[in-house]
Amino acid sequence: MGGASSVPEKSIHDFTVKDSKAKDVNLDTYKGKVLLVVNVASKCGFTNSNYTQLTELYSQYKDKGFEILAFPCNQFLNQEPGSSEEAEQFACTRFKAEYPIFQKVKVNGPDAAPVYKFLKSSKGGFFGSSIKWNFTKFLVDKDGRVIKRYGTTTSPSAITDDIKKALGEI
Repeated sequence: MGGASSVPEKSIHDFTVKDSKAKDVNLDTYKGKVLLVVNVASKCGFTNSNYTQLTELYSQYKDKGFEILAFPCNQFLNQEPGSSEEAEQFACTRFKAEYPIFQKVKVNGPDAAPVYKFLKSSKGGFFGSSIKWNFTKFLVDKDGRVIKRYGTTTSPSAITDDIKKALGEI
C-alpha cells in the first residue's frame, strides 16, 4: 500500500465500529464495496423519505457491491432518543432495512466516533466539518476513501448516478 503517512487512517477500512448489540465490526469487511455511510434518526422530518429510498437503493445495488452503513445519532434535537437496538428495530421493521444499523454514535464534537472524524476530515469543504443534520451521507469508494459528501436535503435516489459511477457501471 505504500509508506506511512501523517494521517494514520487513510481508509474507512482502518476502523472498527460497534453493531447495535455492541459487538465489534471491523470495517475492512467492506473492502471492495462502495459504501454509503449515513447518520440516521427515527423522528426526523426526513426519516420517511430517506429510509424508504435507502431501502430502494440497497435492493437495487446490493448484489453489485454496494452497502449502506447506518449510524443512529441523537445529536440533532433528540430525534434518535431510544437505544441502538430500538433504532435498528425501527429501521428494519418499518422500512425493511437489510443493511447494518450500528451502535448509536456522536458525529460531532470531541466525542465523535473516530470513523466520523475520518469522514468529516476527508470532505470538509463547503459544509465545514461538522455534520449539520440527520441523514448526511458520505459515498465511499471500494478502497475506503470518501468520494463525496451530501447534505440532508439530497435524497438518496438523487445520488444513484454517483453510486453507479463508483461501482463502475457508468
